[in-house]
Amino acid sequence: MSAPLLVIAAGGTGGHMFPAQALAELMLTRGWRVKLSTDARGARYTQNFPREVEIEQVGAATFARGGLSAKVIAPFRIGGGVAAAVTRMMRDQPSVVVGFGGYPSIPALSAATILKLPRMIHEQNGVLGRVNGLFARRVHAVACGTWPTALPDGVEAIHTGNPVRRAVLDRSGAAYIPPGDYPMSVLVIGGSQGARILSDVVPPAIAELPAELRRRVRVSHQAREEDVQRVSTYYADEGIDADVQTFFADVPTRMSEAQLVICRSGASTIADLSVIGRPSILVPFAAAAADHQTANARGLVDAGAAIMFPESKFHVTTLSQRIALVLGNSDGAMRMAHAARDTGVPDAAERLAGVVERLADGQKGTDS
Repeated sequence: MSAPLLVIAAGGTGGHMFPAQALAELMLTRGWRVKLSTDARGARYTQNFPREVEIEQVGAATFARGGLSAKVIAPFRIGGGVAAAVTRMMRDQPSVVVGFGGYPSIPALSAATILKLPRMIHEQNGVLGRVNGLFARRVHAVACGTWPTALPDGVEAIHTGNPVRRAVLDRSGAAYIPPGDYPMSVLVIGGSQGARILSDVVPPAIAELPAELRRRVRVSHQAREEDVQRVSTYYADEGIDADVQTFFADVPTRMSEAQLVICRSGASTIADLSVIGRPSILVPFAAAAADHQTANARGLVDAGAAIMFPESKFHVTTLSQRIALVLGNSDGAMRMAHAARDTGVPDAAERLAGVVERLADGQKGTDS
């Protein structure tokens, strides 16, 4: 008998792809075959997926970006992707299809619905994304990473937490070195695309720190490509030791070594912070759909593990004061680190895998 097949469908951002990768890694160890259905944008995140995962690029499109012609073409591209997914699933029938959100998950979830295959979605954020909202009533199970998650009336969900990659799990519970009279690391990350507001506000805020504190700070700063040179130059002119790049391949390592993390509050970032356990200053992306990044941040803030700034109040002097508050208080920073860890769900991938396996055993061949 051939191994059961899991089809994972995910959109082209790290927020969707990282938990998809975590589930893929675990299901392979449980004897499953795994295929990933994504688009060209998502394929950029697959370099760290296990080699055993078969990558299928699908025809997908979004109604949220592009001009009028792109919006007119979108239904036809999506329809073609659905037809291709139906053909593939008839040829190699999956035991379960899991959608992680994003427009590229539409073809696989639609095909599974047409073929009446066991199917589920996983929502990473505190508010359902557009695509997951579309399928919430058409799947056999809804798993949520952030709890509570706002759901449509009548839809019940299972709290699994957000799965994190093996590189993050390997640093779960890594000892936190509190701030002190030695070099201290500050990690600045703005999601998969960086964040201009962090590049505008964080460097001068660090420059405003008291001289005795500033001389001990070492910065790892992720910036947009167009901002790298000016940010690097600013830090250098201020005599601040900084490594500025567009992308850090070793974020889990840098996070585990940091005394403070300044970042957006995407679901994967929140999961990484809580599993590793680090103090943070969170700046939710103001334009995020339904303000879901604010919802994501609430758990860490309410636990006393993070300080949250709305973009409208994210100013240089105020930020500098908050950075000094954390880096100048060893005991307080340690309490924040412990509080972050207490909110973590390091076994989220196992919880999600359990839902997948129960779905395969109990609902195969039924329709919702």
